[in-house]
Amino acid sequence: MYLWRAALALALGLPLLAGPDTPAPVRRHQAAAPRVFYVDDRHGDDDAPGTSPGAAWRSLERAGAARLRPGDALLLRRGGRWKGRLKLRGDGTRDRPITVGGYGEGARPRVSGRAHDCVVLKGSYLRVSELRASDCKWAGFRVDGHHDDLWDVYADRNVAGVWVTDRASRNVVRNSQIIGNDRMSVNDDAPDNDSGAFGVLMNGDDNRVVGNLIEGSYAPSHDYVSDGAAVEVYDGDRNLVAHNVARDNETFTELGHRPGGTASGNRFANNVVTSSRRRGSFLVTRGPGHVVGPVEGTVAVNNSVYLPARKTIGVSCADGCSPGILVLRNNALKVGGVAVSEDGAGIDDAGGVYDGRSDHFRPGRRSIREDPRFVGRRDLRLRPGSPAIGEGVPLGPEWYGGAALAYDMRGRRIPHTKNPDAGAYQY
Repeated sequence: MYLWRAALALALGLPLLAGPDTPAPVRRHQAAAPRVFYVDDRHGDDDAPGTSPGAAWRSLERAGAARLRPGDALLLRRGGRWKGRLKLRGDGTRDRPITVGGYGEGARPRVSGRAHDCVVLKGSYLRVSELRASDCKWAGFRVDGHHDDLWDVYADRNVAGVWVTDRASRNVVRNSQIIGNDRMSVNDDAPDNDSGAFGVLMNGDDNRVVGNLIEGSYAPSHDYVSDGAAVEVYDGDRNLVAHNVARDNETFTELGHRPGGTASGNRFANNVVTSSRRRGSFLVTRGPGHVVGPVEGTVAVNNSVYLPARKTIGVSCADGCSPGILVLRNNALKVGGVAVSEDGAGIDDAGGVYDGRSDHFRPGRRSIREDPRFVGRRDLRLRPGSPAIGEGVPLGPEWYGGAALAYDMRGRRIPHTKNPDAGAYQY
């Protein structure tokens, strides 16, 4: 297990955590000793030194003003509740990140309030965990920095659970719960401008969204009846979205960019997408004929999707679709509405299993129109005899974001020398 975690950490560009056989590092020069600061909303005092639970600070403002150095830690009392904004400005290093989390027992430290984005990462090499950001002005967690690591956080009741801004790059959002971010920022009678209900809003480049539960990104919309996305990519390039479980979102992912911008080279691998809602889709992208297009070089590989309602669509590639716009490999989709819709020159597709009430699509090499025969509505493992077994095409690890991510949702290596199974689970 440690070897798997080590490989994954290396793939995500994270520092290794010590394992049972990890030798002690050789220290060649003495760095400043790390410090730990504490914040307690009940018994803290901003005039205290903050260096122990008994001498903790009280406010987020005092915590955010701390001059954190590489290796330092900032810990909020579990069970504590703050209104306001926690702004993290310090810079760590790859080997000595700044750690932000909780201490004590009880519920996650909670930051809320409609006046601000709640937790704002301005620095680099910040590792933020355990916190809950709820009912904030726009974003629960806003990432402006580089090489930051959000893991095991909880975001709910925001416009965007996590917002990775256009200034942010090479960050990771992993193993977190992004639940019920169901508020719109724009919802008016002007045509085609409603926006909101994002699990993750991705505006930056070269970031990774891996191993999260993203659920309930869905809100009523004046323009679209309903709106929302588990991962919305707008102006972001070369982002990887992998090994996530998405439930009951309006859309898993929708891609676009502003005039003159790009949203190129984004990759979606080994995600499991289900919904019990009356409307929904897996992937929506556009060609050059759309105002937010063209979105070039999107790749979706080994995803499993089950959207049983009639007003659903698996994949939509419109307004001048072409192989340069969208590549599909080894996906398994069962949809109550339109399985796949393409126009123009069409999608570059291979190794997929597609089942829908209808489609507007020319399946590619080794792709078939069959029921993939999932175990259940949320359990998208394959039943014995599924046509998805062995139906995929062999792919190298680069298709999945590297060797450490070339595994299915149960940790089984995806074969690259023979035909793998279609979908996120190898039988």
